[in-house]
Amino acid sequence: MNKIFITLLYVLAHCCNIYAQENHVLENKYLKREFSIDKYLHTVSITNKQTQVSQSPFYCEEFSLRFSDGTDKTGTDFVLTSKDFAIKSNKYYTWKGKNPGKGLQFTLKNERYKITVDVFYELCEKDAYLHKYLVINSEKARTLERIDIDQLSCEGAYQPYNKNTITAQAYGNWSPGLGQPIYNYVNATFWGVEFPAASNTATNQQIKLGYLYGKQILPNKPYRSYKSVMGIADDPLYISDAFFDYINNIRIRPLRLQIQYNSWFDHGREINEQKFGQSAKNVYQELVVKRGVAPLRAYVIDDGWQDLSLSKLNEKDGVWTINDKFSKDFKKTHATMKELNGKLGIWLSPGCYFGGKKMVRLLKENGYEALASGMSMTGSRYMDKLENRILNFTRQGVCYFKFDGLFGNLGSREFDVTENAIPIMPQIIRKDMSANDFRLNNPMYDEFKMYYIVAGTERLMQIMRKQHEINPDIFIALTNGAYLSPWWLQYADVIWLINCGDAPRDCKDRSEELVFRDGIYHNTFRIENAQYPLSSIFNHEPKKKSAGESPEEFRKYLFMNLSRGTSFIELYLKIKNMNQQDWDILAEGLKWAQEVFPAIKRIKMLGGDPTLQQIYGYSGWNESQGYISLHNPSDKEKTFSIHLNRDIGIIKKFQNFSISSPLDHDQEISKRQWNYGDILTLKIPAKSIKLLTFKE
Repeated sequence: MNKIFITLLYVLAHCCNIYAQENHVLENKYLKREFSIDKYLHTVSITNKQTQVSQSPFYCEEFSLRFSDGTDKTGTDFVLTSKDFAIKSNKYYTWKGKNPGKGLQFTLKNERYKITVDVFYELCEKDAYLHKYLVINSEKARTLERIDIDQLSCEGAYQPYNKNTITAQAYGNWSPGLGQPIYNYVNATFWGVEFPAASNTATNQQIKLGYLYGKQILPNKPYRSYKSVMGIADDPLYISDAFFDYINNIRIRPLRLQIQYNSWFDHGREINEQKFGQSAKNVYQELVVKRGVAPLRAYVIDDGWQDLSLSKLNEKDGVWTINDKFSKDFKKTHATMKELNGKLGIWLSPGCYFGGKKMVRLLKENGYEALASGMSMTGSRYMDKLENRILNFTRQGVCYFKFDGLFGNLGSREFDVTENAIPIMPQIIRKDMSANDFRLNNPMYDEFKMYYIVAGTERLMQIMRKQHEINPDIFIALTNGAYLSPWWLQYADVIWLINCGDAPRDCKDRSEELVFRDGIYHNTFRIENAQYPLSSIFNHEPKKKSAGESPEEFRKYLFMNLSRGTSFIELYLKIKNMNQQDWDILAEGLKWAQEVFPAIKRIKMLGGDPTLQQIYGYSGWNESQGYISLHNPSDKEKTFSIHLNRDIGIIKKFQNFSISSPLDHDQEISKRQWNYGDILTLKIPAKSIKLLTFKE
């Protein structure tokens, strides 16, 4: 009997040992992901240690690869998942250093197609997120059309942002949905690919994290994918907070407050070196010298400095050269910037839109890759010359770049339909199609258009990465023709508020002007639910163009504008129309923005729809301070209540916060101290702003 019992124990132990050998785990204090190699590689469980929830996928293929003989060769494609690969080996590895961690590598082989895939999972000790990437080898040259780095089905998976309008011709309707994360409300996780042009989806709770590639993999030249990420939150109601914390952690440069002057509203294309220098000196004198504002980080020459004749085109960086209104290499302007304790910034359109449009014909005549009205973002000859020009500007000390017009502009986007396209799809692209052809609005062309965006995005990333290597303190704004992906922040600092023009037309007052811009915020981030940090939005404000505005009106507009919480404040001023009181108010606003800047990392929008005349506002907090702004755009007084809790972004259960305001407010609320969980009720008069600053 004892022998039988011992034998059973031995068999049980042996079975457990087999299971242990077949299951592999990566974990730290935040999360755990467990894998099985029984028959094929797949994830068997995901544990969020913050919420104490463990979840098993109800179906898992782990990854998916679509190959073909070429995107132009129909009927040759095939799809492989982890189920199609035999497991050859696996191993753990570790690394030390500033952020030590542990990795797990599986080597898989498909004998039929002679394709090897190394699957890597990596988890740092201090991070609440795990990375995964693939290294793909093919013994035969094949086109990798699409790669899904993670593919698994989990209860609770959903896609917060669902728009997918990859339009060619459609004014103010450009929402391709690229680079948006996936969330899971069961285990409070977020998912995505660390590539701006990734297409992450959750259809019927199946998570697919990947992107179109469309290029050949050659023998002995392995392809390494971008990394996917799986991160955790401490509460399924606040996954976006955890996601934005992760984005803030991986961005190429720390979140900084960038305050600068832009010449566009002051001088337009009539700008020259003397006018710009004088305006910069005026701004410096009025704000920094007279009123004690911290020195502006940059003074920006907008459209109007470029040589449209392309007289130096044969030189290595002979595009976007400087016209005769400025000294060689902006030498005199750089000297002026040094006097003002600031740096030079410039506007530039990579696609040659707006003020660069006249160059397109000349570039095309000289053999460069032109589209219908702009330049191709995948044209190697043009993009190489553009890169040289941008990097030379960076070396010379230009510290800010406004890249305006990437894949098109507000009304029209362009896609390379020529034989130079990467990749080509002649089976669907007709020879009579133009780059911005209205027919390209049809979703049947979406895959072709996405191939172009992916390739163009990669080329722009290469340039911006090199700029950072030259100057780690550079500041880059991506504006017209960009798209709202938080993973752009691995290369740039702010992205343009898409589908929104420079300014509204025929506004009666500043309240209507605010409603125009805040209406776009509400539609983009509350209705469409785009997952992107408001702190890194470029919104083309604040403006001060006309004289005769009352101080109260300008002050309310300015402070409400600044309360949106963007880290990028670009001043659009008509200096000759500003009086001393205007400068006083502007200085007050900038000082307030500097004071509350630490609270804007996870800024949130509050209230209702501005365009329906409902009260709305913004709320920003850190551990020791915060603020709330509210705007009543209607012509009637209204009451609004705010629950001081995590829903509005409060991240600490504080006690004894005091309230002050740079604007007029109810004195009663200043007479007491406020605690986490309190309800604050305010009466807000018609067309009025309330702005409350909280401090411990």
